Amino acid sequence: MSAAEDQGGAGMASFRTRLLVAMMLVVSAAAAAMLVLTQRNVDASVRRDFQRDFQDRLAALQTVQDVRHAVIAERSRLLARKARIHAALEDSALDLLYPSARDELADVTTADEGAFREPGAFALRARYYRFLDGKGQVITPADAKDVGELADADASKLATGRLIDQPQTGYIRREAGEDGHVIDEVIAMPIVSSESGEPIAAIVLGFKPPVLGGREAGLPSGIWLDGRLDLPTIPDEARAALEPVLAKAVAADGDHGAFEFHSAGTSYLVSYKQLNPGSVYAPAFEVAVLSLAESSALQRRLAWEFAGVAALVLAGAYLLSHILSRRLSAPVERLAVDSEENRAHWHRAQAALENTSQELQRSARFSADASHQLKTPVTVLRAGLEELLAGENLKPEAREEVSSLVHQTFRLASVIEDLLLLSRVDAGRLQIQFSRVDLAPLFEALLDDVGALPDVFDLEVEADVPPALWITGEKGYITLILQNLLENARKYNHTHGRIRIGALEEGEWVVVRIGNTGPAIPRASQEHIFERFHRGAVGENVPGHGIGLNLARELALLHGGDLRLSRSDNEWTEFELRFRAAGAAGKAKP
Repeated sequence: MSAAEDQGGAGMASFRTRLLVAMMLVVSAAAAAMLVLTQRNVDASVRRDFQRDFQDRLAALQTVQDVRHAVIAERSRLLARKARIHAALEDSALDLLYPSARDELADVTTADEGAFREPGAFALRARYYRFLDGKGQVITPADAKDVGELADADASKLATGRLIDQPQTGYIRREAGEDGHVIDEVIAMPIVSSESGEPIAAIVLGFKPPVLGGREAGLPSGIWLDGRLDLPTIPDEARAALEPVLAKAVAADGDHGAFEFHSAGTSYLVSYKQLNPGSVYAPAFEVAVLSLAESSALQRRLAWEFAGVAALVLAGAYLLSHILSRRLSAPVERLAVDSEENRAHWHRAQAALENTSQELQRSARFSADASHQLKTPVTVLRAGLEELLAGENLKPEAREEVSSLVHQTFRLASVIEDLLLLSRVDAGRLQIQFSRVDLAPLFEALLDDVGALPDVFDLEVEADVPPALWITGEKGYITLILQNLLENARKYNHTHGRIRIGALEEGEWVVVRIGNTGPAIPRASQEHIFERFHRGAVGENVPGHGIGLNLARELALLHGGDLRLSRSDNEWTEFELRFRAAGAAGKAKP
């Protein structure tokens, strides 16, 4: 067997393995995605069912509460119309008020709260009652034995502070011996004069609130009052953690709302609603809480079931992938030996393309990074100069100098933006907007810029440019080309050196020559100076990134011209730049 066949056989074994792995991954990914999606749908369905059940229980609880409140309100109105109570109040016989009311209200206050009731019956026995005078203050009974024991501090909470003309519902928290405290639901009903028809007093009855426990609807519920939650059906730790969350929700959402709450690894659905909107009493909220522990357990059980199903599906998928990979790889295996040489050639070409692509990417990244890194210091410099210029203590000559520096920062910022042109040139997206451009003022402005820079070499600049020298191109890009060439002439010079600029028209071309004294470019480096990021031995100690000449030449070519190194020897280096004269052609060659 030949070496090619051996290599082909080894390659096919590797191919078969990769095909098997790929098919297993695809099948596994598809199965996993399907199972995850199904599990999420099931989890969402379970959660929706729990939420729907929660809402149904809330609705049932609300129905029970609405019926009970209606019954209590009607019963309170009947009590407020008792004749003997009206007589005591209208005759101002307040000493006879509570004795007169004792018999009238006996059936309301003398029943055992724990007595058996038929299912659906309401506990309408009041724990206590009190009368309010014309100012909404409590009329203290001489003997509280038959009107319900109530401490003075707790009785003061029944006061409305004014005479009410509508029924009022409230909730108060009071001390209750060893039990700590209890909450009472109070109904304040105005008592209307039989003569004038105006309210003259009010009767307040205190009942045991039915919401604590919520047994009527099978939903744990309690009361939020004065920043505290009375809900004995959930753990103390969860109740303590829920109180600040509930306070924020009530402050943000108003009289009703719902949210999900987590405590000690357990999730709860929480719903709240104000029990006494518009009441003169402190706002109280009914809070219903449903633990999601059962829902979480069901989801965990379903997750294990889905995991079992997934294991079976993946096992079958692996077996099927193995069979299919062997069958699908058989035709390719017969072609492996014949195509090995072509494959090797393809790999070499692919590697070369990848290297070229990486080189282009590095170039583009460098251009973008350089531009980004230069923007910030230039912006900071400009801001500092503008702040200095805004001061009032600058002398006129100093102000003029600072203004010139501000101007230079704007020009420098423009150059930084132009560095991004390199990537646009590579992508072929740069379009030149041709127009007539006079080189003379461009050179004048650039020489002013050079003169504004610190001259560490004490250079002499010679310029021989006609007063009007018109070319075709785009002014900004032409300025960038000339600026790069002048900058190189300045950087690669020596002390007391020279820069010489010459420009003239030669037929249909305008030729610009820029030369400078300084170390010559080695012959081995001359053919590479226009390559991107190339920096020869001459530039080792000179700041730069090796992109100026490359960008200048690319822009010159886009203008239909050229840039070349015409000379570099005997301490003199000179570049020749060509543009089409404005009268020679209406548009440059591509």
